[in-house]
Amino acid sequence: MRVVVITGMSGAGRRSAAHAMEDLNWYLVDNVPPAMLPNLASYLHSEGTDRLAVVLDVRSRGDLEQIPELFAQMTDFAEDPHILFLEASDDVIVRRQESSRRPVPLQGSGTLVEGIQAERRMMSTLRAAADLVIDTTELNVHQLQDRIIAAYGDGHARDLTVTVVSFGFKHGIPVDADMVFDVRFLPNPHWIPELRPQTGMSRAVSDYVLSQPSAQAFLDGVDSLLEIVSAGYMTEGKRLVEVGVGCTGGKHRSVAMAIALGERLRRQGVRVSVLHRDLGRE
Repeated sequence: MRVVVITGMSGAGRRSAAHAMEDLNWYLVDNVPPAMLPNLASYLHSEGTDRLAVVLDVRSRGDLEQIPELFAQMTDFAEDPHILFLEASDDVIVRRQESSRRPVPLQGSGTLVEGIQAERRMMSTLRAAADLVIDTTELNVHQLQDRIIAAYGDGHARDLTVTVVSFGFKHGIPVDADMVFDVRFLPNPHWIPELRPQTGMSRAVSDYVLSQPSAQAFLDGVDSLLEIVSAGYMTEGKRLVEVGVGCTGGKHRSVAMAIALGERLRRQGVRVSVLHRDLGRE
């Protein structure tokens, strides 16, 4: 049986992640006391359930910090239980909560920001114990679904899955990236008038970027590095790896190089998804 605990900050996308898991035919249970997790999982396993996703957060009664200890009680029937932790920046959570006109659970009579900060403190230990942390600050619902599918989309998840994310350094580095590569050493198509309005997804920009003498050498180097570390990741039980590829604005070079890297890995049989975090962003 596979067990995943979906947790994290209010407003970070737990509901969307849970719906994605449900769409992948995971048995979903929302908001149960943590202490009930071993008995719940044991019962469902005896009834033939092989994939269980449980949403636990600060609404759940009980100590969330005991989840890793509860996992130890399920070793007879649960294979490598996971904690999926969703987070987002304070200002994004504020915007999302204000649009839904709902307070966060620990807000009480205080401000929304105070409630968010209290929740972040309470969840810090659980975040440190998480097997996968997804920062949804820059993700829309569909991109979050792609991440969930990449991580939990089949019944085995024994192979390495790589998510390649293009981004712009001026918008910040993806906080959940395992490796970050800088392609600002390549000539910038922004300074070519006919290429400036296009993106790295266009053939003209892609051809320009990939035709640079150092572009293929760079891809060879990243490819070789991933080959070296992938065996270690698998040994350590880390099956989802995020690779960030950044340029200045996330429009031309990083997009073209991320697509090219994804295609290379896909030809090698690696499960790959490619996301463009800052494409279309001014």
